[in-house]
Amino acid sequence: MSDAAPAVRRFGMAARLVPEKRAEYLELHANVWPHIEEMNARCGIRNFTIFVLEDVILGYYEYVGDDYEADQALMAEDPICQKWWSYTAPCQLPFRDGSDSPNWEQFAEVWHQD
Repeated sequence: MSDAAPAVRRFGMAARLVPEKRAEYLELHANVWPHIEEMNARCGIRNFTIFVLEDVILGYYEYVGDDYEADQALMAEDPICQKWWSYTAPCQLPFRDGSDSPNWEQFAEVWHQD
């Protein structure tokens, strides 16, 4: 049995806020539903942070689970997560004009220092 800490995968992403929904998005995140935070933890997501600058939102989180795709699928199947996303998704736009992404666009990690 190994006592080694799980490997950490870091994710950075950006999106834009729909200007008339900015206040709604910020209010939702001032009062994140406990179930959403519990599902994030259950699915191996830690240190999830969202920053805002005008209409740009920047997200960062760490994944410490064993099967990212399975954990993402578990979250996507959860009816409460689906309900949460039904409120947050209409507030978001992809970061780049013409992107195929519905909202958040992933960054590639270039450098990290612990």
